[in-house]
Amino acid sequence: MDIIRLTTEVIDINALIAEIASPKCGAVSTFIGTTRDNFENKTVVRLEYEAYEPMAIAEIKKICVQLREKWKLENIGVIHRLGLVPVKEASIVVAISSEHRKESLEAVHLAIDALKAAVPIWKKEVYADGKTDENESQQSAWKANQECFWNKLVPENHGHNIAKPEA
Repeated sequence: MDIIRLTTEVIDINALIAEIASPKCGAVSTFIGTTRDNFENKTVVRLEYEAYEPMAIAEIKKICVQLREKWKLENIGVIHRLGLVPVKEASIVVAISSEHRKESLEAVHLAIDALKAAVPIWKKEVYADGKTDENESQQSAWKANQECFWNKLVPENHGHNIAKPEA
């Protein structure tokens, strides 16, 4: 079973683990990505996420297929939060169950890397000090993961700030 959700609500990590767990499996491996309070000497007060939801879900489904082609997995769960995510709260949870720990641990690692590289979800960092990488009068900056394939398409971004595409 694959569970894929985009939500504006706080992620219930324990509920996802309960959905992913299986009596056939001896392992449930997880990755929980949380908002940290700093980035490059700036105080981060929250993150804001937006997504092109139909494409994001389709890309996550493709990743699930790739994981299943590589390992024998029972259940895969991916929940990504959209909207405002305060410091210490989870923005993404990946949970995978398998018969043995090695498969689920390796699959979680590949899953989060693939998600960051391919899924159209954009993150804006909101700073307390009113500064961003590009303009000191702004209080936030849209950020791109260095792994994103679109960073390679726009060389002037150098893996740093990237403008969120217009809808």
